[in-house]
Amino acid sequence: MKGFIDDANYSVGLLDEGTNLGNVIDNYVYEHTLTGKNAFFVGDLGKIVRKHSQWRNVVAQIKPFYMVKCNSTPAVLEILAALGTGFACSSKNEMALVQELGVSPENIIYISPCKQVSQIKYAAKVGVNIMTCDNEIELKKIARNHPNAKVLLHIATEDNIGGEDGNMKFGTTLKNCRHLLECAKELDVQIIGVKFHVSSTCKESQVYVHALSDARCVFDMAGEFGFTMNMLDIGGGFTGTEFQLEEVNHVISPLLDIYFPEGSGIKIISEPGSYYVSSAFTLAVNIIAKKAVENDKFSSGVEKNGSDEPAFVYYMNDGVYGSFASKLSEDLNAIPEVHKKYKEDEPLFTSSLWGPSCDELDQIVENCLLPELNVGDWLIFDNMGADSFHEPSAFNDFQRPAIYYMMSFSDWYEMQDAGITSDTMMKNFFFAPSCIQLSQEDSFSTEA
Repeated sequence: MKGFIDDANYSVGLLDEGTNLGNVIDNYVYEHTLTGKNAFFVGDLGKIVRKHSQWRNVVAQIKPFYMVKCNSTPAVLEILAALGTGFACSSKNEMALVQELGVSPENIIYISPCKQVSQIKYAAKVGVNIMTCDNEIELKKIARNHPNAKVLLHIATEDNIGGEDGNMKFGTTLKNCRHLLECAKELDVQIIGVKFHVSSTCKESQVYVHALSDARCVFDMAGEFGFTMNMLDIGGGFTGTEFQLEEVNHVISPLLDIYFPEGSGIKIISEPGSYYVSSAFTLAVNIIAKKAVENDKFSSGVEKNGSDEPAFVYYMNDGVYGSFASKLSEDLNAIPEVHKKYKEDEPLFTSSLWGPSCDELDQIVENCLLPELNVGDWLIFDNMGADSFHEPSAFNDFQRPAIYYMMSFSDWYEMQDAGITSDTMMKNFFFAPSCIQLSQEDSFSTEA
């Protein structure tokens, strides 16, 4: 497995002064309009660099271990490896991907809550020792198959205990931790720390207060059993905004000083995923079919613009069996932007957007207001860098969108100032000023 694309020899266009993301999208929309109108991504790698700088400025005391399953495209993994992050892997393939980049096993944690025996054995073989566990059965599997395992007990937080879907969440209760510590002692499994996870949908910062207090209790319990605890993993759940990061830091920083003070030998880590990549990728899709329906066929939620006016249903060449896969498992807020220019006073119509499968689950946007579009028009979706790059379904012969990478010169200079050069940074990275025509497929003009 080589990440999202089979050929890792990709290129990155360095943007000249005055050239921006919109210019790049315009260029590729034009190119794809001529060559088949396939959906495509544009990835701004400079945004990942800026997210890392933001992380270091706000929560420097916490080392990020990027969640690989969020976006495993080669450019993303290589740039994060160069920036010095760790990696949180859920499978053998993910561990292999990051180790191919020269990442040391100490900078990889195996976070799958339900591990295959063969993959535990693989982790043992390649020296990936740190892994998470939340129940006795997993603990016994680890004991049998990984003699050098260093385990983080995964404890549940208040935002995922109980409720309608509480039984589907992961993490053990504080009460059960003593039993797991007793089992680990009997099985001769080394417990080195605690992990918890607070969902990005959780609005109560108090959840962190209770989670850190519970973690401290587990550390103390483990000390009674003779375990040497040296790692705390506060999970993911970071949305990507600086405000949310600062808000979380405002809550946890004083608690970390109390419960896990600097000098105590406790390493604090986290598992950001969409934080790094969501805003870095933009998806362009093409309208492949359209039909007009009666306005009252739409459910409530969007203001109707007259009962005598039609509403439109549009079908796009990408959907939930492709780049919008996360729509099936979460409330993905996909906001379309019309690429073509239209007048400010042009009428807007109630519209819905669907993927190409014609399946009832393949609805991307239930209700929105758009100018009337035609087959062949383009829609742009921002913030598509997370959970959009899995292997596509065979449904309707879905074709994986191409990815075009870019970076501004200012972001490139920032990386150089940080001591990261193209020689040491990415073995497959090839930088090209946008004014130089390298080839038809990996270069673009500086004109809109």
